Amino acid sequence: MTERSPAAAGGDFRPPTWLGNPHVQSIFPSLPFRRPGVERRCAELLRASVPEILDCGDGVRLLAHHATQERLGREPATHLAVLLHGWEGSADSLYIVSLGQFLLDRGFDVVRLNLRDHGDSHHLNPEIFHSCRIAEVVGAVHRLQALYPAQALNLVGFSLGGNFCLRVGARASAAGIDIARIVAVCPVLDPEHTMDRLERGWVLYRRYFIWKWRRSLRKKQAAWPQLYDLSEALHLETLTEMTAHLVRLFGNYPTASDYLRGYAVVGDALARLAHPTRIISAADDPIIPAADLARLARPASLEITCTDLGGHCGFYEGGRGSTWIEREVYATLVRA
Repeated sequence: MTERSPAAAGGDFRPPTWLGNPHVQSIFPSLPFRRPGVERRCAELLRASVPEILDCGDGVRLLAHHATQERLGREPATHLAVLLHGWEGSADSLYIVSLGQFLLDRGFDVVRLNLRDHGDSHHLNPEIFHSCRIAEVVGAVHRLQALYPAQALNLVGFSLGGNFCLRVGARASAAGIDIARIVAVCPVLDPEHTMDRLERGWVLYRRYFIWKWRRSLRKKQAAWPQLYDLSEALHLETLTEMTAHLVRLFGNYPTASDYLRGYAVVGDALARLAHPTRIISAADDPIIPAADLARLARPASLEITCTDLGGHCGFYEGGRGSTWIEREVYATLVRA
């Protein structure tokens, strides 16, 4: 059973008929032919962004791209938005760049953070990425707050990035991090269910993620040839086989199921959320089962919005202007 709550910026998501299909919603906004137009529209963000290597503790370094109002000749910002992409996305994913420009236009400083081994960062850390590496993302957020203490810190994540943001939020108080607001868009809730959807659902999703994962593993092997021979993993044909193989070699988990449960946010994983948090999901998401929303702990700080339509991280209405999800994120971050 899912929950619907009033949207923050003008009602429920209602796309044009031709964009109503969940697969169209999930795929169309990220199609490569859209990149030139998005980058032209977001030229100010890209021009104002400078790379920062964040010391996350324990020798881990993550790559971020930081755009400030002052770099554009404006008054200093009072709010900082940290944006986190999905699995095998990056700080340059179209949805991250577009949201970054939208928030920059409205007075935020914007940090687009790469997870380990995402974007152009495979050379920064010898150990390979996996989704249970939450401590380093907590460390990155802690470091950003230490660097920019005068700014209210906000987290926005999509898909796996939304899952990371929720887990950072659950650990924030213990880590001494003060977060103004968190928004998680279509976050991974129960990774075993997401894996099942990817393996049993439309083959295009599975092939897409296998292609991107193989590409990332090749980059990791090229960056650390003395550490890795990933040829066996590169020849496996399913996400389940690849996950089990890499977990066995590099994950320090007894089984793939233990690993997948290790980054689930169902059950009591979010019980310690103390900062205002909003999850925005879609009932027709083909990758994240909306039914898992009912399995989340419900601290007073957590609000859930589940729209009928939207696909996976879509919420796209067509056109060149702002998207519904961008307006929703902004409206959530500036609530009194």
